[in-house]
Amino acid sequence: MSKVFDTMMRFKNNGESCVLVTVVEEKGDSPVEVGKKMVVSETGEAFGTVGGGQLEYVARENCKILLKKRESMIKKYSLTGGNAVEGTETLTMVCGGIVTLFYEFIGVKDNIYIFGAGHVGQALTNVLNKMNYHITVIDERKVVYDAFTGANVKVHKTFVDFIVEDGIKENSMIIVCTPSHEHDYNVINKVLELNINPKYMGMLCSPDKLIDYLKTTYEKFGKEVNLKNFYSPIGLDIGGGSPEEIAISIAAEILAVGYNKKEHKHMREMIKNVKYRYWED
Repeated sequence: MSKVFDTMMRFKNNGESCVLVTVVEEKGDSPVEVGKKMVVSETGEAFGTVGGGQLEYVARENCKILLKKRESMIKKYSLTGGNAVEGTETLTMVCGGIVTLFYEFIGVKDNIYIFGAGHVGQALTNVLNKMNYHITVIDERKVVYDAFTGANVKVHKTFVDFIVEDGIKENSMIIVCTPSHEHDYNVINKVLELNINPKYMGMLCSPDKLIDYLKTTYEKFGKEVNLKNFYSPIGLDIGGGSPEEIAISIAAEILAVGYNKKEHKHMREMIKNVKYRYWED
């Protein structure tokens, strides 16, 4: 059983969500005893067993669904050769008993990628690492990289090389606060080019910088480029300009987007020119 938990910890350290399946009840003849466990990751990797055969196949398929929904559940299965038993899902296995499985979703709230390990990146990590996020910070500056603390993973690599070589998970959150406009643009454009679909992507910038970025992006990708999950200037409009205050603003926006909360004033709403209003309410 310890190997199951060791595997779970490996998944967690890699920022992978998983489902732990536990046999919590069995009646009659069954292929497995109470307490047996299996863990299944979002990549499909599995360790342990809940009895094999059709029962285990169905359990793995349910794990895929629960990983997408990020939910847990409990379910009974009758192993009665296809004969229906009320309150259970009937399987074709002929053991004759009933097995109850508890599916426990175990995972982070979201995977967050912070491009730029400077003052704002550090302040934001200090806020977010108190919550259930998996934080990866990327920076190519060795001195800044060495001084950075608090991330689950930190990577010393050029920003675009990280996206190409390491990849960004679908439906993750991306914060772009690199030391130069050029790096910022390169990161966001590489995400667009590779058709990565983040839940949230924000860029630290001024309104003037944003307009410059939009002009170059429309030239490169066309006016129909999908920027609905792009938030720039980044953060909620709560005031303050220090790295710590900006970090609170960004963290608040991340929470609002993650929990699908409306009626907040986002900094991107500072853009009044309809020509550069790149999102829909």
